[in-house]
Amino acid sequence: MSILSVGAYLFVSHFYYRLGFPLDDSWIHQTYARNLALRGEWAFLPGQPSNGSTAPLWSFLLAIGYWLRLAPYVWTYALGVVILWILAVLAETAVRRFVPVYRPRFPWAGILMTLEWHLVWAAGSGMETLLHATLVTLVLVRLAFERRNYFCLGLLIGLSMWVRPDGITLLGPAVATILLAETSFKHRMRALVNLCLGFCGLFALYLLFNLVLSGLPWPNTFYAKQAEYAVLQQIPLLKRLALEAVQPLVGVGIALLPGALITAVTAIRRRAWGLLTGMAWFLGYASLYAWRLPVTYQHGRYIMPAMPVFFIWGLAGLAIFVLCTSSRWQWVLSTFWKLSTGLILLVFWGRGGLAYAQDVAVIESEMVTVAHWVSANLPANALVATHDIGAMGYFSGHNLVDLAGLVSPDVVPFIRDESGLRKYLNERGVEYLVTFPDWYPSLTRDLQPVFQTGSPYTPTLGEENMVVYRWSNP
Repeated sequence: MSILSVGAYLFVSHFYYRLGFPLDDSWIHQTYARNLALRGEWAFLPGQPSNGSTAPLWSFLLAIGYWLRLAPYVWTYALGVVILWILAVLAETAVRRFVPVYRPRFPWAGILMTLEWHLVWAAGSGMETLLHATLVTLVLVRLAFERRNYFCLGLLIGLSMWVRPDGITLLGPAVATILLAETSFKHRMRALVNLCLGFCGLFALYLLFNLVLSGLPWPNTFYAKQAEYAVLQQIPLLKRLALEAVQPLVGVGIALLPGALITAVTAIRRRAWGLLTGMAWFLGYASLYAWRLPVTYQHGRYIMPAMPVFFIWGLAGLAIFVLCTSSRWQWVLSTFWKLSTGLILLVFWGRGGLAYAQDVAVIESEMVTVAHWVSANLPANALVATHDIGAMGYFSGHNLVDLAGLVSPDVVPFIRDESGLRKYLNERGVEYLVTFPDWYPSLTRDLQPVFQTGSPYTPTLGEENMVVYRWSNP
């Protein structure tokens, strides 16, 4: 089913404009993967090692596609399909464990996961999002089971950090479960030691990897993203929390919310500490992003890794309610709940396919088009500054100055200061600037445009087309 679901999104994308990825960041991973596979170096720009990839494990998996000559599209889409299938199997298994009387012949929970539009979008995005979601879900589901292998849980948490730095937050529910669920001091200490042994090895390697590349313990994106979007922290905290909390509810999540509440009540009654600490993590994860990185664009992709486990809780609660129905009104209510869940799921799956196609069209007709133009029309030795480095790095073949700070971390201290950026670009000897005009109105005001994409897709979203400017150094 995951093949059909992701395939349908790719089919719509192909006929809407063409195949591609819905994020420019996808091309960042592809560039690191290609350089690793073909040049044997961890670098975005050839010969310049850097840690601009937030997800080293994902970039390494993509590199396999270049060795197999299936990159950048076939291998990446295949990875998305396989990971979505694994997530679906995990969800079905988890619901059956949480609700022992749930034993249908048809894997309803798994099928729902393969049709949930956020997850299908992520499967075709070329990003690490779904891989991280799978690791997060696996850790939290294993914590909810009575028999826990804390060494393996530590390994999984350590591995998750190689996909996203926020994987370290999974230590919270793991430690809390040990303190609450283990019955003696001896058992708690043994569990903590096993957890640390599993986690610390991969964590130490992760820190060493970043320190060798940049001298900093975290990837450049960890610092750059927070600096770039620091202005959003001026939004009232309650509003930021609400914006993050609503993301999993856009779609079938709203129908599964009552089920998640039923699961929470059941867990409290049973003192299922592993399940409750996972729920606390979910709330804390959303709160952390609301506090430090309150961005909800691209369908809430930063919070997407927390969505699958929320859907699992909702499905478990739905199963509890449906299978414990004893009166006619409960039967009517459960039937309505099941039908409305299925209807919402299918409607948003369809709308998600259109959203995916539109996102791909914007990236392909703007960033990818500009990158090909730069490759064909600018001098090979021209230094180009741009905010979106993904497609530019993959297709243009030019030296780049990264205004987002991912591979040019020295811009982070003044990343939103246009006067500081102007001075920096002059010092670097930049010759061309590639950007959307409204992103840097002061920088672009007096510059001479030499190319504009003319894409019909971006203006329909209320945005301007991307422009290549000749940089002027007064």
